[in-house]
Amino acid sequence: MIRRYLAVGLVICGSVVMQGAISAQSSSLVLEDFQAKDADGFPLNWDHENQRSQSKGRDAYKVQTENGISFLAAKDAGQRIKKKKIDWDPKAFPVLTWRWRLHKSATAGTEPIAAIYASLDTDLMFIPVFTKYIWSASKPEGTVTEGGMFSGSEIVVQSGTKDVGQWFEERVNVYEDFKRIHQHEPAAKAWGISIIAGPGVEIDFGSMVASAGR
Repeated sequence: MIRRYLAVGLVICGSVVMQGAISAQSSSLVLEDFQAKDADGFPLNWDHENQRSQSKGRDAYKVQTENGISFLAAKDAGQRIKKKKIDWDPKAFPVLTWRWRLHKSATAGTEPIAAIYASLDTDLMFIPVFTKYIWSASKPEGTVTEGGMFSGSEIVVQSGTKDVGQWFEERVNVYEDFKRIHQHEPAAKAWGISIIAGPGVEIDFGSMVASAGR
């Protein structure tokens, strides 16, 4: 797991029902770049986890542009949005990279501040099996918390709130993490990606890219 500090950069988050764009060198796959949005600014091809509170979710997540770069801005969301059925082979493209930038965290210390869910498989009941990469308010980077029957395992990749307004890039090997945590190979095609920003949190998510990592 590698993290690099960035003063500027892209942001990420999301979920679309489309085949990712493969680079000319066929070494990376763009899973989401937040170029597409509806009339209200909500990212296209994303679903709400809680269908009964869609209006709040649509207000909380908005695609924005800064210096010609699109990203997803989340404000006081408190609920997850999901991008399903990405045409992504996690064994061929095991390294997931994204950037995020915190603007405001809840004074009560929301846990987690935000998270990216990589769902590489489903269980026998077709429920997504995921690893959650979190930005924690207080847990040290590298902390791993095992999941339960209905909750995925968590890995802390970013911690604290002192660097508000700065971009951070995260680079994780979702394939190796999945095998280590779940003790089996993931599906040939990943189920999807989800994101969440905690209540009282303002954070941006940039483009999400899977790469061969070589």
